[in-house]
Amino acid sequence: MAKDKKSRTPLPEPLLIDERELGMDASSIVADIRRHFNHTLGCDKHSISAHHVYEALVIALRDRLMERWKSTHYSYQDEECKRTQYLSLEFLMGRSLGNTLLNLGIREEVEKAVSTLGLELEKVMEVERDAGLGNGGLGRLAACFLDSCATLQLPVMGHCIRYEYGIFRQEIDAQGEQVEKPDHWLACGNPWELERTEFIQRIRFRGRVERVGDGDKGFQMRWVDTDDVLAVPYDIPIPGYLNGTVNTLRVWKAVAVEEFDLTQFNAGSYVEAVAGRMHAENISKVLYPNDASESGKELRLRQQYFLTSAALQDVMRRWLRDQGEDFSPFAEKNCFQLNDTHPAVAVAELMRLLMDRQGMGWDQAWAITTRCMAYTNHTLLPEALERWPVRIFRELLPRILDIIFEINARFLSQVASRWPGDTERQARMSIIEEGMDSQVRMAHLAIVGSFSVNGVAALHTKLLKEGLFRDFYDLWPEKFNNKTNGVTPRRFLALANPGLSELLTETLGAGWEVDLTKLKDLRPKTKDKTFVRKWQEVKRRNKVHLAKMMASCCGVKFNPDAMFDVQVKRIHEYKRQLLNVLHVIHLYDRIKRGDTNDWTPRCVFIGGKAAPGYWLAKRIIKFINNVAKVINEDPAVGDRLKVAFIPNYRVSAMEIIAPGTDLSSQISTAGKEASGTGNMKFMMNGAVTIGTLDGANVEILEEVGKENFFLFGLTEAEVATKRKPYDPERIIHEDEDLSRVIQLIDSAHFNQFEPGAFDALIGSMRSPGDPWMTLADFRSFIDAQKRAAEAFRDQDRWTRMSIINAACCARFSSDRTIADYNRDIWKLEPVVPELSDQTA
Repeated sequence: MAKDKKSRTPLPEPLLIDERELGMDASSIVADIRRHFNHTLGCDKHSISAHHVYEALVIALRDRLMERWKSTHYSYQDEECKRTQYLSLEFLMGRSLGNTLLNLGIREEVEKAVSTLGLELEKVMEVERDAGLGNGGLGRLAACFLDSCATLQLPVMGHCIRYEYGIFRQEIDAQGEQVEKPDHWLACGNPWELERTEFIQRIRFRGRVERVGDGDKGFQMRWVDTDDVLAVPYDIPIPGYLNGTVNTLRVWKAVAVEEFDLTQFNAGSYVEAVAGRMHAENISKVLYPNDASESGKELRLRQQYFLTSAALQDVMRRWLRDQGEDFSPFAEKNCFQLNDTHPAVAVAELMRLLMDRQGMGWDQAWAITTRCMAYTNHTLLPEALERWPVRIFRELLPRILDIIFEINARFLSQVASRWPGDTERQARMSIIEEGMDSQVRMAHLAIVGSFSVNGVAALHTKLLKEGLFRDFYDLWPEKFNNKTNGVTPRRFLALANPGLSELLTETLGAGWEVDLTKLKDLRPKTKDKTFVRKWQEVKRRNKVHLAKMMASCCGVKFNPDAMFDVQVKRIHEYKRQLLNVLHVIHLYDRIKRGDTNDWTPRCVFIGGKAAPGYWLAKRIIKFINNVAKVINEDPAVGDRLKVAFIPNYRVSAMEIIAPGTDLSSQISTAGKEASGTGNMKFMMNGAVTIGTLDGANVEILEEVGKENFFLFGLTEAEVATKRKPYDPERIIHEDEDLSRVIQLIDSAHFNQFEPGAFDALIGSMRSPGDPWMTLADFRSFIDAQKRAAEAFRDQDRWTRMSIINAACCARFSSDRTIADYNRDIWKLEPVVPELSDQTA
């Protein structure tokens, strides 16, 4: 039964304020910006700049969010509702200002306010740096999910690390190489966040485990002599769309228990005096440290445990405050969604907290743990499933390793009971991979400790059940389910594409932002010449905007009437940016041979970051840039073909790229991409996909129909069949176009002054062991690109395809995805916040 709201001890009267008086009109906002500019920030006429106005504006908006934020929190507390904690090592949030204005519905008033101060809102918004809390699709998905949870008014809190530096800021040097620069996104602070020192948690590392108690009264295990670190939470508001709900992303900063060793400092050992502090703060220093080294592996494991322990202890703190010592309903009131294997150690950590702190026996603790943990898998690549050496676990987390060993022993007993004598199956399923350097398989720990295991696209989930996790599916088929990914239409359509947003509202009325099924009514509009013309005008304006951005960052002029062919995503061999470049070289070869009849002018944009330790991926970036330089500087090519690499690809860039894209390249090897979310952002903005039957491409094709999708390539089953045997040299020999492309590369045409620069790349493609089978799909890709070029020359036909793609995007809204998670896994009740009666 919910507690009586009035039973809370009222705050002292002098502290109470009526935040409801904060106006949403331009004049009220101007007054608050001036107040914060002068008094909160201490600025004067000598410090006026867009940056200071940005900070003052954010604080003014945060004031307006605060009452809603607290009301949401109080409503969850009063309802005693079930809650979900979304644990993720990444939340790729992008910029918050534009999204907040959209979700509060006050962009027009804020534009007036900023204009009154003599500035343009667009310039103020550009001051904000993308939050460095994520890297790729997994982190952006988590951010979309938070937006949808708030919009659907579901009690969900995100937990992440407050990385001081993002993964890195990517620059391209004069030689076309990726250069990694520090992404110090917090250099000027983050005015959106609130430090919550009252909720600090202590995280344990190292030490030893001792057994206390006797046989009559039972015993407990104690983790002692530990090297502790403090986890300091910072809260970031996540507003729902026009509904008064403000959820929370809680990010955790690592701080040393002691600032420095005063004895060593007084003795003159200044570096040693602060060594402990530096070691502790390294945990939240940088996103994704290079884990190729032993120290890198240890730091990455420290990060994962730091986050999960902080989040779980925080939930336990709230439970003990609100519910006391009775943990019997804990699993009915809490769910922990593990976003990939990164937070999988939460299974063992919750067991530790329930047993070592609350005194539960194993069976009771395990029953609770396995009823509230849920695991999302994001990869089909076995090498991407995290494994940590047992020796590092033993040194860093001895108590956690003991618990994992016990979980594994009990689990293998269950496997042996189901399949007696099948030792090979036991070895495959074991959480511990035995060997010279035994490993802890984090995916196996997540599966064993969770009540739900989901993939993120229909094909991905099918392949998990039939391949990667077949043994576990045979044991627990009821655990496995699919939740196809989605993206938020608020940020990636309403915010990113204001021209199209306005046209949609004019055509369909209000409300499509929270119900993309309304876009199905666009289908009949493909025959409305006036609407088609307006759609084309919006697209061209977006392409002009994208062309300006590209000209600014790479110094090349792009024709907005050309086809904009875009591939932006993490640079990886399986995503096959190389296949894209082979097509570009094929087009270049055609131009040089004079084969330009019925030519479709094309601008090819490729962007993404390569992991610092992934040498071959960094070679791909250089290859793209070398090819682009040759093509763009060749007067014989002219405007027929332009190529550019987009440096430092990020969320704010995607908000310009997606609306301006004509052709979305989603060309991974079939059976390798779990889902993809870039494909959804492009589709939502009316881009047409050229892609393989991989990930969510399969479902996009189902929605739009083959006549509105350029399909190519081997299927997942055909990839497996063709692999034995696979003969790339024969493919080259039998395809005249491919032979010419390879000959151009072999002749060092794109690296005349850098002999051997791309030998490794070419060698990998020509190897019979190439797992990505890049050359096998070349001919099919070239043919599909030719069909796309022909279609683009008929602009009315292309526009119809564009409209239908946008009209069919409802399935790929993160609102639909979250509704599915909630229906099948979380089982939360929406909570409508009431205006708080304690607003201080």
